[in-house]
Amino acid sequence: MTDVRRLYVLLCGFEVLPKTVSTKGRGASIIIASPISAYLLDTEQGWVLLDTGFDPVHIRDAAAREANFYGQGMSPVVVLPCHELDPQLAALGLTVGDIGHVILTHLHFDHAGQVKRFPHAKVSIQRREYEARFDHAVSEGYFQDDYDGPAVQWSLVEEGDWEVMPGLTMLDTRGHTEGHMSAMVTLPNTGVVVLPFDAGDLRENFDEEIAPGSTVDEPAALASIRRLKSIVAETDGTMILFHDPVEIQTTRLAPDFYD
Repeated sequence: MTDVRRLYVLLCGFEVLPKTVSTKGRGASIIIASPISAYLLDTEQGWVLLDTGFDPVHIRDAAAREANFYGQGMSPVVVLPCHELDPQLAALGLTVGDIGHVILTHLHFDHAGQVKRFPHAKVSIQRREYEARFDHAVSEGYFQDDYDGPAVQWSLVEEGDWEVMPGLTMLDTRGHTEGHMSAMVTLPNTGVVVLPFDAGDLRENFDEEIAPGSTVDEPAALASIRRLKSIVAETDGTMILFHDPVEIQTTRLAPDFYD
């Protein structure tokens, strides 16, 4: 039994990165265009958004690009008009106000960028991730102004897996960050879909069990990769990768869906 009716993949832009960001110790001379996504679930309990994508305010003008990217030795995120959140929701007859529950897998800027646009919604995150959010010694990639404000209605989840509803379980996949979560979604026709988020960016991470380039605990990150692989095998499930620039080209993107 599942309360999840449909899964929509919202493509929210691309990061231009050295491959070593995704595969530890591999690909230092290779640059990839890594997709950024958010996942929208149509459920019996209302609309649920898994991650919120990147906030284009961080690249809107030259000063923002310099402060947030060029000045940090990074290339700016690429966001085309078709990647904006609002038109993608409008194509489904929705606005941000229709989404009552946001679940953040972690707080990096490509995952939590627009959470402040949901002051009406419950925002769930693992407590470990929330408590580590200002510790930049733990990991780079946090933009504090994305989430540091009074408008966010935080709901903190304790360590471990969390069944949100029948058909949606958030999985504790610590390693990339202190409180990273992945998702297991059960759909009426497709069956089990595993969404690893940043537990592993590329198919290579899973096929060859290669840790992400950025981790707070590399053994834990590798254990999370192996765990997700096992879930897919045991359930005859499907894995939709978050950051893979090849697989995004054959992923069903909204307004298409998985059901």
